[in-house]
This record gives sequence, C-alpha cells and structure tokens, in this order.
Amino acid sequence: MPTELPRYRQPVLPIEERIADLLARLTLEEKIDQLHQCGVGDTNPNNLAARADEFRPTYGSFILNGAEPDLALRNALQRRCVEESRLGIPAIFGCDVIHGYRAILPIPLAQACAWDPELLRRQCALAARLARAHGVDWTFAPMVDHCVDPRWGRVAETFGESAWASSVHAVAAVRGYQGDTPGGPDSIAACLKHFAGYGASEGGRDYSFTAVPDQQLWEDHLPPFAAGVAAGALTVMSSFNDLNGVPTTAHRRLLTDVLRTRWGFDGLVVSDWNGVLQLLNQGFAADESEAAQRALLAGVDLNMADGLYRAHLPALVRAGAVPPAAIDEAVRRVLRVKFRLGLFERPYVEPSALSGAAPTPAHLALCHEAALRSAVLLKNDAATLPLRTVRRVALIGPLAEDGAALLGSWAQQGRADETPTIAAALRERLPAGTELVVAPGCTIDGAGTAGFSAALAAVAAADAVIVCAGEAATMSGENASRTSLRLPGVQEELLLRVAAAAQGKPLALVLITGRPVELERVEPVYPAILAGWQLGSAAGAALADLLLGRAAPSGRLAITWPRTSGQIPLYHHERPRARRGREGEYQDAATTPHFAFGHGLGYTTFRHGPIRLSAGEVAAAGTVTAEIEVENTGDREGRETVLWFIHDPAASRTRPLRELRNFESAVIPAGGRRIFRWEIVPARDCSFPDEDGRRILEPGEIIVGVGGQRVSLRVV
Repeated sequence: MPTELPRYRQPVLPIEERIADLLARLTLEEKIDQLHQCGVGDTNPNNLAARADEFRPTYGSFILNGAEPDLALRNALQRRCVEESRLGIPAIFGCDVIHGYRAILPIPLAQACAWDPELLRRQCALAARLARAHGVDWTFAPMVDHCVDPRWGRVAETFGESAWASSVHAVAAVRGYQGDTPGGPDSIAACLKHFAGYGASEGGRDYSFTAVPDQQLWEDHLPPFAAGVAAGALTVMSSFNDLNGVPTTAHRRLLTDVLRTRWGFDGLVVSDWNGVLQLLNQGFAADESEAAQRALLAGVDLNMADGLYRAHLPALVRAGAVPPAAIDEAVRRVLRVKFRLGLFERPYVEPSALSGAAPTPAHLALCHEAALRSAVLLKNDAATLPLRTVRRVALIGPLAEDGAALLGSWAQQGRADETPTIAAALRERLPAGTELVVAPGCTIDGAGTAGFSAALAAVAAADAVIVCAGEAATMSGENASRTSLRLPGVQEELLLRVAAAAQGKPLALVLITGRPVELERVEPVYPAILAGWQLGSAAGAALADLLLGRAAPSGRLAITWPRTSGQIPLYHHERPRARRGREGEYQDAATTPHFAFGHGLGYTTFRHGPIRLSAGEVAAAGTVTAEIEVENTGDREGRETVLWFIHDPAASRTRPLRELRNFESAVIPAGGRRIFRWEIVPARDCSFPDEDGRRILEPGEIIVGVGGQRVSLRVV
C-alpha cells in the first residue's frame, strides 16, 4: 500500500494543521535555518555583506537581485531545497521589485502624483506578473514610509507626504502585487516597509536616528502600515532607524504589541539588510549574540543577510536566553507565508514567453499611460506648452539623451538600451520638416562648462527651446541623501545662460528627478516647467507626447515643493503657529512653498462651484455628503483631481491647518461639468489619534475645503 503523505504535504488540510505537523518534525537547527535569508547573485551596492555565505537547502529564503534574471538558477536552487533537505521545505525567493520589473514604471513618488489607486494597482500587478515569470515569489514593496524631507533620497520611493493618501496607495499596491489570491501564477507576496519612522531620518541622513512623538507616530507614520495589513499584506520589513532610542529592528512595542497584538498581523517580519548586525553600530547590543536575541524576541522572524540568527540562536536556546517557543513562533510565521503562497504545491516557476523577454507592447502601453498621468506641469505662462509648429527645436541639457536616468533608482532589470531617450522620442514625433538640434551643454554633476557654447549656439538658431535637467538615477533612492536640493554640477548656470539666450522664444524646462529640486533662481526665467520625475521605460515617449500636446498633463504634486533647502521641513499639514500674520515667518525668504501640495496644471481650465453639504450638522454616528461641481472651461478635455481637506479649528490636540481626507480624479470633456462627491463619516474622517492611537472625535466645527473653497460643518 502507498505510504500516506505527511500531514504537512496534504493540501486539503487547513494551513495551521500543516504548519503544526511540519514544525513538530523540525530539529532546532532546521528551524533556525528557516529564519535565515541570504543573497543569490549580485546584490544592491548599498547592501555589502559582512561575511561570505554558503548555500544550504534548509535556508528559509534567498534574494534574487542579480544583474540578469536567471530563472534556471532559481529553479535549480529550489530543486535542491525540495529534494536535498530532509523535509523538502521550499525556499521563498525575494527581490526588490519597487516600480516595475524589466518594464519599468514611474518611481512611487511620481505614481502618487497620478492620484489614481486603480492605476497604481494595475502597475503593481504588471510588476508582479513579470517578476513572477523570472522566479520572484516576494517583493520588498510597497514602501509606505512617511517623509517630509526631500533631502532624504528615499523620498523617491514614498507615496508622498500625506499619510492618508499613502494609506490608500498602500492598499492598492498590496492588491496589485498579491492579486485576489496570494500564490496565484501572476502574483507575488507584498512587503510593507520600513516599519516604522524611517522617513523621519534626522537631517535627511539615511540610516539615522529618528525622533517621532507618539501622537505623530500614530497620525503620520503608522496609518499606511495599518491599511496595508488590513488589505492582507503577507509580510512586513522592520526599518534601519533608531526610533526614540530603540532601533526598530529590536522594537518589541512596534513589532509585537502594535503590529501583531493590536492589528492582528500573522505574517512574517523580515529585517532589512544586515539590520540585526547593525544593532551593534547603534549601540543597542554589546555583541552579535545579544543582537540576535534582541531582534528575535522583539518580533523579527527572518534575518536578512548578516547570518546572526544562524550563528547564535542555537546556543542562545540551549542557554535558556531564547525560549524554544519564540523560535517556534517565528518559524510558524515563515512557514505560514510559504503555505499561503502555495510553494509546497508549486515550488518551481515554469518558463514562459515572459521569462527573460523584453517588455511587450502591452507592457509598455501601461508604462506609457502611467508616465503620462504622473508628470506634473508646474508652470505654463502664456500657454508656452504644448509647443506649436516650429521649424527648429533646440533640446539642451545633460538629460536629453540619458535613458538610464529616466529609469530611476531600483529599476529592477530595467535596461537603458531599451529605454528611448527624450531626444529619440521627440525625433520620432516632431512634424516632418522640423529639425531637432541636441546639445547637452554639460554633464549631470560635472564642473565643466566647455559645452555651453554649443548649447547657446543651438538656442540662438532655434525657434523653440526645451531644456532637460535633473539627477542621475543614483542621485536619489537608498543612501542618496543630499544637503541641498540645488541641481547638481553646473546645470543651474547652464539653465540661466540658456534662458538669457532664448530672448522670448518658447522655452520649457523638463526636470528628471527623484525628488523636488530648488528652482528659486531658475523658475522666474522659465515660462514653462514640467516635473518629469523618473518615469521609467516609457518616460521619453510620454514626455514628448506631453510637450507636443499629443497628451495633456494631469498630475498633481503628492509632495510640497520647497523654494530652498533651508525651508525643509515644509508640508501641507503643518499646525498653526502661536502668532498670526507674518510673525514667526522667515525674514530672509518666503515661508510659502514654491509649489504647494496638490498643485498641477493642464492644457485646459476648470471652474469650481461652491461646496454644498447635505446638512450643516451631523451626529457623531451619522454621515453627511459634500459635493462640488467642476466645469471644464477650456477648449479640450482634461483630467481634474479634487482633493478634499478638513481642519478642526479648536480641539484637545492642536490639529493641522489642512488634512487630506479624500480625493477623486476624473476626465471632463471641453465645456462639460462633473459633480464630485464625498460621503463624510465623522468617526472616520473627522477624528484623530491620541498618544496611544485611540481615535478621538470631539463635537464642534469642522472646516471642509477644496482648493480655495471652504464650508463649515458642525459635529454634534
């Protein structure tokens, strides 16, 4: 008679029964191996391993961050895990799929500027489909850190400065990556990172201390994680930072009391790269053994890269310093994710047409749509854009022919040679007979000005001028902090010289960046400015289409754009100062931003009617509907985004002057009208957290606003 399969091998049984059966069969060493993760192939240059690592088929997870996708290697390693280990436990293969895989989408900060959660879900679903075809089971995304300091390079990976909007985007991203059923053939596990407070890194310096009061932690930093957990995210990553004196890699209050006990999260928590080892750098552990103990007991299940669990947990358990039950619980969480992903039934990824292939036209079509929707037109005096028919266009600047910069940081498997530049896209789209003259003028961050003369000559001979300036892909993202947001190198000098030489010709500036940059000297002399961010594989095509009017810009800033670095931090949800008027403002510069949160222009105009409430007062348990009619008063269709804010003018905790609580985006035809509605639920929309995260709803006045419109609502 055939031998009955072990219970953990029987997919008809409940997952928890299978986990219990497998856990009972594991030795201590096998359990601890399940808590170890190491890299395979080339790794992110910011993640330098402290020691060489060897392969063992009992390891819990591997990171696929190689320069080339290698599905064969992944499956070969998985085969060894399944066939060469005593119990045949499959590994989970992770990868930093941040904004696309091979087909690169806009950076997350740009994605947020589209204000379209469904579009974001589709982008994450595409990334999951392509990554899965290359053997990835798990992405270390979405990043939902709250940040109001664009000097921090990882602001490019955030969804902007609104905790409420980031929460909405967190849900969309989780649903996109994981699909309706985690473990499906086109889905991968999502990972909410970095938990928590990392985005408040002191001075914008990466990996640094963060000081975040408890009330602000609950108001700004924790909501996107709570939303992502509620949406079903399978994993969470602890962060590098020391939060108020306790590094988050060993922060039991966050990782256990809040995440697990309060929110009910039962997936796995993974450390960030070498995060456990870095407890020594942070002065929170005397040696590697203590670091492993502190992290495991705080709630970190999977140890990424540094190998401290594997090296020290066996002895710690035998010495009684780590209870066996704590090991079992961590292993249970790792196994739970593997079972939910179906890895025991489907450990291998079958090669398909997508494996190793270049992006298809359908993939690039979504990249193009996302790029069009993410660009933000910051300024457009005298309707400079779109460009009219001209005989000769001068394309100036170091970003004009740089495909790699368009991809941005974390462009997983993205290829510059597959990425059409802005120059190439314009050549393809300009009307027949129009000449395009390209002159870089300078390098991105060099000090040389020898190229200025050729650039200025091109400007003098042109009928219209486009300047492409900004950052290289490596200038934002992880380990890319800056003291100043000024354009690198001599770009600003080039821009000013070009503007002087243009002498009234149509002149537009396209910015390719991962963050806002200083425009204090540049903006006054440029009639049109387009924030092109780092928009991915279809960036060149999308920006050319926007410049030529083949499509209209519709993005709105998801982050405040400061005038100077000295204004930082600057954000829309600031609290009122003690004195009114101009007292307390800067004496040497404006206190207001250069471009406010939510700012963005298009190629048409809109008129907003008054805000109408279905009732002037509402009970705490009731609802009230707010409406605003928007009319397209221009001569072409356009997309308008309505951002709904509230302000509580008198409360037991001071409240921000503006708090985003709802948004909606829609296309309105020329001459058309649309009514935007928001159903206000006071308990959800008008309450705020205290220092322990308990929601407070107080009776009194709430100001509801859209743009310059305001209306008063009373909660009774």
